[in-house]
Amino acid sequence: MSEQTLIDNDIAAVEAEWDNDATRSGISADRTVAEDAKLEGRVQERTALVEGHRVPAESTALFTPVTIPTRSGSGLTLRNRVVLAPMCQYAIDKTDGVPTDWHLVHLGSMANGGFSLIVTEAAAVTAEGRISDRDAGIYNDEQAAAWKRITDYVHSQGAAIAIQLAHAGAKASTYGWLEQLEAEGRVGSIPKNMGGWSAVTSTPSDIFGLEPAVEMTEEQIAVSVQSWAEAAKRADEAGFDMIQIHAAHGYLIHQFLSPLSNKRNDQYGGSWENRTRYLREIVQAVAAVWPEEKALGIRFSGEDWVEDGWRTADTIKLAEELYSYGMRAFDVSSAGIGPYYGPNGFGYQVPLAQAVKHSLPEDAFVTAVGKITEAGQAEQILVTGQADGVSIARGALGDPQWPNRAAQKLGATKAHPAHYWQGRW
Repeated sequence: MSEQTLIDNDIAAVEAEWDNDATRSGISADRTVAEDAKLEGRVQERTALVEGHRVPAESTALFTPVTIPTRSGSGLTLRNRVVLAPMCQYAIDKTDGVPTDWHLVHLGSMANGGFSLIVTEAAAVTAEGRISDRDAGIYNDEQAAAWKRITDYVHSQGAAIAIQLAHAGAKASTYGWLEQLEAEGRVGSIPKNMGGWSAVTSTPSDIFGLEPAVEMTEEQIAVSVQSWAEAAKRADEAGFDMIQIHAAHGYLIHQFLSPLSNKRNDQYGGSWENRTRYLREIVQAVAAVWPEEKALGIRFSGEDWVEDGWRTADTIKLAEELYSYGMRAFDVSSAGIGPYYGPNGFGYQVPLAQAVKHSLPEDAFVTAVGKITEAGQAEQILVTGQADGVSIARGALGDPQWPNRAAQKLGATKAHPAHYWQGRW
């Protein structure tokens, strides 16, 4: 079967899948620019194939270098706009939070594959902040030393690397999301007698379907804020170029932000100002110890997709405030608290990134994530001004060479290692 036939078949499949997604989710049958990007992108690839069209790298938005500004210095320059999204691996058999050979090979292969910025899986700032007992951490020196050999290798391949600092809050002390564990019935909270631990949160709730977590006192919140700063210091020592603060997907920071989970009546609950206080204190504490010549970033859930939850307007308001603190990289995902009520189509979260991008000064680097699967689709998202970059997740698991294959399809320059030149993709 020819490449053109494959693309034609894929275009037809995309049409069918979008229609199915629209029916299931109840979203409007009128496609937005974001939803059309998948189709437009594949058409663009077909045109390039049929006409033999190839363009210089600087003529493609996706493979144009970009610099993320820093509070001082020349900023963090990326070789393209393709970012590896953070993805938990649940690969630490010793349950000590120390990244392993798996992480070196996993993240190193992505650097080989042409990604410009590698974002690690969630690295917990405390032991009790791990999502599972098989998660990575950055709360002791042994972990920092293990991360250092990974950052060194990624840098040797021409990529930058960010660490995602995280605390799971009420969603901590759970089994890793692995097929084998699910088959064995090990899902949900880990029992205390099996190695589980007490989780903490903004307000105890059954919304997560897990063992109840304990409400944090104001004293515990102050200690927690400092743990983020200590983790940032270790991240610097480990050679990371950027920090991405994890404020998405229903984890601890999001548990404070969202009215769905935060029912406190003190200075950390109630009003928007109070619910955002924990995050603002974290950002300020991290910024105080993080070198000014290194980049600061954050991942938001731009929407809870529930009327009384955290909404796009809240995200925009907070992004504008964090920008004033020196934050310049914004990755916009969605949901994570309670049942999912949002859309499911291709590029379904792109409008959230677009809303944030259009609210910030031009030097902000805003990335879109979620069902971005094809080179042409990614190019369309950037060309139409919806985002400054794309974060690729599951597509990268299936193909660590995703950026290089995208460059091939768009006629841009690839970033493959010299040893792989015979592959030609």
